[in-house]
This record gives sequence, C-alpha cells and structure tokens, in this order.
Amino acid sequence: MEVCLCSISRSSINKFGSYAILIALLFSLMCFTSTDAYDSLDPNGNITVKWDIKSWTPDGYIAIVTIYNFQKYRHIQAPGWQLGWTWAKKEIIWSAAGGQATEQGDCSKFKGSIPHCCKRDPFIVDLLPGTPYNQQVSNCCRGGVISSWVQDPEKAVSAFQITVGQAGTSNKTVRLPKNFTLKAPGHGYTCGPAMKGKPTKFLTPDGRRFTQALMTWNVICTYSQFLAQRTPTCCVSLSSFYNNTIINCPTCTCGCQNNITQPGTCVEPDSPYLASTLLSSGKDDDSPVVRCTKHMCPIRVHWHIKTNYKAYWRVKITITNFNYKMNYSQWNLVVQHPSFENLTQIFSFNYEPLLPYGSINDTAMFWGIQYYNDQLMQGGPSGNVQSEIILQKDKLKFTFEKGWAFPRKVYFNGDNCVMPPPDAYPYLPNASAYSRLTLLHSLVAILVSLVLLYSHNL
Repeated sequence: MEVCLCSISRSSINKFGSYAILIALLFSLMCFTSTDAYDSLDPNGNITVKWDIKSWTPDGYIAIVTIYNFQKYRHIQAPGWQLGWTWAKKEIIWSAAGGQATEQGDCSKFKGSIPHCCKRDPFIVDLLPGTPYNQQVSNCCRGGVISSWVQDPEKAVSAFQITVGQAGTSNKTVRLPKNFTLKAPGHGYTCGPAMKGKPTKFLTPDGRRFTQALMTWNVICTYSQFLAQRTPTCCVSLSSFYNNTIINCPTCTCGCQNNITQPGTCVEPDSPYLASTLLSSGKDDDSPVVRCTKHMCPIRVHWHIKTNYKAYWRVKITITNFNYKMNYSQWNLVVQHPSFENLTQIFSFNYEPLLPYGSINDTAMFWGIQYYNDQLMQGGPSGNVQSEIILQKDKLKFTFEKGWAFPRKVYFNGDNCVMPPPDAYPYLPNASAYSRLTLLHSLVAILVSLVLLYSHNL
C-alpha cells in the first residue's frame, strides 16, 4: 500500500511539474511586450557608436567618437541626438571638438585649467551649423541631425572628438564606459554594452598611408517604437475612384479628444488660442500640439486610387501634418505593396526600392526632393506633401477586388502607421451590388416560403 501511495504521489508531482512548466511558458509569452526592436523591413538596421582612441596624453587619451546610422529609413531629426554614458573610473573631459557636453558639472577641485566636463555621467550633443572651423571635426556640426542610410549615406554619420583625463595611458589601464544612452531625440533607442573591436584604420589625406587607432570599442543601439512613444504617431486613410466611400483613420487611433477633462489636448484650426498654446508648450516639451480630428494623429497618409487605364493604374499619395508644433525635415515614407515591382513613374518624390526579402520587390521608400518638398511643414494650409505614381498592370496578378490595390504596411519616419481594418476597404461597385442582390434573393425566398406556408394552412 505504501509503495502504491509513493508511486501515485510521484506521478502527481511529475504531472504538477509539467503543468507548472506549461503555465510558466504561457505566462512568459503573455508578458512579452512590443519593446523588441526587430523590424522585418530592416532586420539589420541599427545605430553603431564607435569609440577610437587616436593618441595618448599625460593623463589619458584623445578619442574620436563616431555615430553611424545603419538604418535604411529611420533618421534622427531636429533637435538631434544626445549621447550619454557613465565613466568606469573618475574620468573627466578636458576639451571637446565637434560636440559639447550639456553640463559642465562640479569642477571645483581643479585649480588651474578647468575641464570641459566633470560629470560622472555626461551627455554630448552635436554643434550647430556655422560653428567656427577650428572647433569642428569631420562629420560634425549638423545640429544632431543624421540622415537615414538610403536617403543620404554621406550624412548618415556624425562625429565628435574628446580629450579624456584621469583615464589611464595604456590599453591595460583604460576602462570602457558603461550604460550608454542614445536620445534621438526621445527614448526609443536601447544601447548594448561597449565591446572591444578590431582597431579602426584611417586613411591619410594624401591617400597613401593608413594609420590605426590605439584602441577601439563599439556600442550597438536598436530602436523600439513602443519605447519611443506608447501611442501611434500616424495613420492611413483610403479612397478610390470606383467607390464614393472615404475610409478615414480609425477613431481615437493616436488618442481621443478630451478637452473637457484635459484642456489643450487638441486645437481647432481657427482657434484664437493657437498661438498661446504653442508658446506655453515650450521648446523642450516634445508633446505634439495636434489639430482636433477623430483620429488625433500628428500625421495622416492618404492613399487614393485615382485612375484606371487599359495597361496602367494611377495612385495619389498625400501626407498631411496635423501637428502645429513640428516641421518634419528629411521626412520619408515606406510603403509595402505587391505591385511595386511594376512601378513605372513617380512624380515629385524621390524613390528607392527596399528589398527586405531578397529579390522580392514589394517595398518602396519615398522622400522629398531637396529644396522643394523635403520639409513637411507644420499643421495648416501648407502642411502637406503629395505625389502620384503610375503602376503597370500584371494580367496574372492585378485586380481591384477585395482591397488588393491598397497598401499592406505604411511607415512614416520609421514608425508603423495604423491601417483601417481590412473589411472596411472600399470595394468594387459590382461586388457590393452582388452582395445586395444575394441579400434580395434571400429575402424573396423567405417571403415565398412564408406565403406557401400560409396558403397551405388555409
């Protein structure tokens, strides 16, 4: 009997352990959040910070810090990047070129030369355009704005130089900084630890000799839209020539109008308080001042199927800025659609195909033409840019039915825009007529059945 009880208890324990493991697994899946930085359209995109020690000083070293934006379509816009870290020892920054520390910190213990920054956790920002030449280094002084890799690879890099003291004067005594933080300009990026890498080689101006960094380490930072902002920042609306219905952005996509309990949530375009609202929000406040709409999104992208030709079809794309506080410089739009391999002509936008899935050309990147429409102005009559594209029909694939002609995904400035639900897409008139005809047949059949049943009872 005792043996039987032992076997039963062991069996029960084993079952309980299996259930516990299963519950723990399900709980871990439920706890998964969208902070994961993986992007299916740019799986290898990241920002890499490279720290190169160029020479030693009596109490430290001189380093070039370079920020590379390897993201295809996500850029850093004004007011630009801020790069911070925590020193491993008691390092200081004696001087800086091409950038500057946001705070000097407490340098009271220094009696002679005063360091540029004495904080244990400094933040460095880029210098502004027009900085005197003797304070510049290569790839600096753009106000912290860094282009995406596809738009302008030459401007997808930013750099500054610092002279570090109290740091050690050899590879064995120097310690890597910790807790790297990249604000660009918000908190969407998460940086990994600094890792020692292969020393960087530098080409001399005459192009005939390579010099080498004494020590190099790299920091990789990845982006998460959820960390950058908890609510969406853009939405998509749809319309077509064959249907009078305009499918607007879903209600409360980016927030809801709530001026009763939260005054100033949104502003009407003709409001006399618009100027005072913008003034009171301040430059350091990143929260948008949005025009009152049902969707409450700062950006709306509208896709309109304009014309149907015999061998081609035409689409009009309009991007509207409802944010009265923000000019979007170097904006870009990424659209996923199966017919982009047949894109024939585009007007007033730059275009570059993205190939996230190898040879499948179904993702296109659009951005403005320099000095023409590369800046999306703040909310108002001029707060929109638009273009038209012509696509060739593929007889084996092309159809207007069931929303095929509308995009699958839309990104503005790297953020995923909210699409309308698929069952709300504008359908062809013959499809809706067929549905109405089917419903009519059903009603007639029911009516005939009722008449026959009534006559039979009589």
